[in-house]
Amino acid sequence: RRRRLDYVNHARRLAEDDWAGVESEGEEKEGEDAEEEEMDVDPGKKLPKRYANQLMLSEWLVDVPLDLEQEWVVVVCPVGKRALVVASRGTTAAYTKSGFCVNRFPSLLPGGNRHNSTSEKVYCILDCIYNEAKQTYYILDVMCWRGHPVYDCQTDFRFFWLFSKIQEEEGLGEKSRINPFKFVGLQNFPCSSDSLCKVLAMDFPFEVDGLLFYHKQTHYTPGSTPLVGWLRPYMVPEILGLAVPTTVLTAKPDYAGRQLQQIIESKKSKKLAAEKGHPSSAAAARNGHYELEHLSTPQPANSPEGRDGAVSQMEN
Repeated sequence: RRRRLDYVNHARRLAEDDWAGVESEGEEKEGEDAEEEEMDVDPGKKLPKRYANQLMLSEWLVDVPLDLEQEWVVVVCPVGKRALVVASRGTTAAYTKSGFCVNRFPSLLPGGNRHNSTSEKVYCILDCIYNEAKQTYYILDVMCWRGHPVYDCQTDFRFFWLFSKIQEEEGLGEKSRINPFKFVGLQNFPCSSDSLCKVLAMDFPFEVDGLLFYHKQTHYTPGSTPLVGWLRPYMVPEILGLAVPTTVLTAKPDYAGRQLQQIIESKKSKKLAAEKGHPSSAAAARNGHYELEHLSTPQPANSPEGRDGAVSQMEN
């Protein structure tokens, strides 16, 4: 129950931008209860860091889990920037992964405009990918809906809950004066061989960036976790050992071989460092994650960074 209370308080702080007492709490409880402090904002960080590091990030899915087919689902992700979206007190705010507010606007999310924000307890916190070309926030995951936090609910429930709640909000997926950006849910699929082959042959209404694999039973945990994996579509045959149809998604880019090699080597070096208890292993692990604000969109081959920058940008 104490843990549940922490999630409720954490969601309320994000929604109301109310951090009073966080610093004093941190000073009083320092070293007392590490588990409880997990969800609290680091008291040493100043604005705008209070909204930083709130998103659940993945690791490259190089070590394939044995229960992938039975216990995981996959989400096809559009090209775009990750965003923490908070709808509360009659306005909607979008924050980057590093905690900077990049936009504030009305929306038809509960609590997201002054007409549907009848109570301070009505607020939403979402994990989204923003695609500028389509002026759309694609909803990856939900942390709180109408004031009900679901951080400690399993992935399959969060996805079901999100899908059903989006259906109830009329006009959320359309652009309008009161909803200037579309909010669209992303579908999830089983991870069986047949399902993955069908997914890779599908047409999507957006430019595909990659695949996020979620363990069905993981809770929403801010920070990186091996229970969420990431692959570019062209990596599926080699990493998962599947014979997939030759499609636009599975076509290998010029930098494919070099990129895969670097990812695998990076994973090996991090694992070795962790086993030896090397002090830099934590920093190495942080550097190995694929995303900051972008998921993993490489520079076009003819850009100034060219092909040489493709791998390093994804590893940033």
